Amino acid sequence: MMEKFIADEMLGRTVSIYCGGIATFKGTVRKCEDGFVQLEITQGRYTSIAINKIITITALTGMAKNC
Repeated sequence: MMEKFIADEMLGRTVSIYCGGIATFKGTVRKCEDGFVQLEITQGRYTSIAINKIITITALTGMAKNC
């Protein structure tokens, strides 16, 4: 369910992802598949986050498609 939401609503948007404690990631969503979301954190640098570890995801740019 979360994977579909990220793929449908967050792809290409700059987001902040919180995974608990001090684990917060900020970047542009480039992929979301196979249980991972891939963020471009700086130009040409990427990180992958397990979707089941995400507590919150906040869009920092763009409007939701349904607004």
